[in-house]
Amino acid sequence: MNGLYDELRIAVHSVWNRRWLALAIAWGVCLIGWLVVSLIPAQYESSARIMVRQQTVLSEKVGITAGERRKAVEQLQQTLGSSANLERVVKGTDIGRTVVSEAELASAISALRPNITVKPDPLNESVFSITALHSSPRIARDVVQKLIDIAEEENIAGDRAETSKTLKFLDAQLEARQKELQEAEAKRVTFETQNLGMLPGAGSASMRIESARAEMSQIDSQLIQARSAVAALSSQLAGTPRTLAGAGGGSNPVASAQAELASMRARGYTDDHPDVVAIRNQIAILRSQGAGSAGAGGMPNPAYASLQSMLAERQASVTALTARKSALQGEISDFAAKQISQPGLAAEYSRISRDYEVLKTQYDKLLADREAIRLRGQVENETGTVQFEVVDKPGVPSAPSKPNRPLLLAMVLLAGLGAGAGTAFALGHLQTSFPTAAKLEKASGLPVIGAISQMLTSAQREERKRKMKMFLGASSGLVGVFALLLVVEFVQRGLAA
Repeated sequence: MNGLYDELRIAVHSVWNRRWLALAIAWGVCLIGWLVVSLIPAQYESSARIMVRQQTVLSEKVGITAGERRKAVEQLQQTLGSSANLERVVKGTDIGRTVVSEAELASAISALRPNITVKPDPLNESVFSITALHSSPRIARDVVQKLIDIAEEENIAGDRAETSKTLKFLDAQLEARQKELQEAEAKRVTFETQNLGMLPGAGSASMRIESARAEMSQIDSQLIQARSAVAALSSQLAGTPRTLAGAGGGSNPVASAQAELASMRARGYTDDHPDVVAIRNQIAILRSQGAGSAGAGGMPNPAYASLQSMLAERQASVTALTARKSALQGEISDFAAKQISQPGLAAEYSRISRDYEVLKTQYDKLLADREAIRLRGQVENETGTVQFEVVDKPGVPSAPSKPNRPLLLAMVLLAGLGAGAGTAFALGHLQTSFPTAAKLEKASGLPVIGAISQMLTSAQREERKRKMKMFLGASSGLVGVFALLLVVEFVQRGLAA
């Protein structure tokens, strides 16, 4: 412990013996350091906190999700530092007073960009802060306020401009698609008109041929039945007598047939009823045979007349079915010939229809997108899906955020004192003399008989006192300059505020 105390005394003594050198070095270091500190420009920081309110009820109804709203806020935070917005900041604050050319404007924007910070609050994602640094506290406050104004304008006018631009683009696309759709539709109608009956679909040639063949199959069955009926009726008619034997003056068969016809009509039978048609044919046959006049011969046979009428009806049906079969055979041959002569019509029609459906699908999708965007734009513009509320307004800072000049001045003072003391201590270790008898004894290995202290005269004491006063004055001057610099710094802060 005594050794450590002795070493401390030796160090202090070594520095004290070279106090003028230490003081000179301290003055030099402090003056240079304080000059450097004074040249560092002051930066004032102004900040504001903004809360973002998101409208969720109606927004989600029209498809604006929470992710899209959060993305809109993040996009706004990123675009605040864009060159266009920084140009508006420069021109909207006192920074723009010194800008007269495009080069100076670009330089001002480049200098302003790293001094602006927009970051979210780590504890609340709906709150973010805007911070600006500038050498003038008022300009720093104005920069933050201008950024807040731009954020509000971007939220309102930006969404409207983007929605209007999008709707204008979609309207142009819809108009172009509508013209293309009309042309494709007209082309398809013209093709269908020119090739009627040869196109795929409900009225195509293939389906018509199949329908005709199916009808021909039915007609063949009906012809077989009708011809069988004609043969049977012909056989019955051949074995039936025309008249019936009996006395003359019998009842009039025409009158009987007319009475039966009247009875049928009274029962509600129409003229198209088979029984009515048969009795009318029978009356016509009897009249042609003169059965209605009186005579002495036999009476006409009603069964013969009925069979004759039915035979005529079946023969007419056979004739009609044969004619229809011939017509169907002609249609089948005509459609088959057209299919052979024009095999590419179906492929061409499919291509035209496919182009039309593609254009129609695109048109319908664009129309739906335009209506959805128009509705979303109305919701965003009229209800405000993202609203800003200033939590902490930007203020004029009273003290620069950097540099911390009082601390730097104090650090320079300590550095100067340390440099002077360190230099004096180092020079003390380079000397060839010994500060104490113990050091001499240790270095030489020989015993030291004694030590004689310094003897001063009265004149020397007076000279020492004078030098001590000068040293204390120089030391006090160093501390006084430090105090003066602190006073100047705080006065400048007050004037800047």
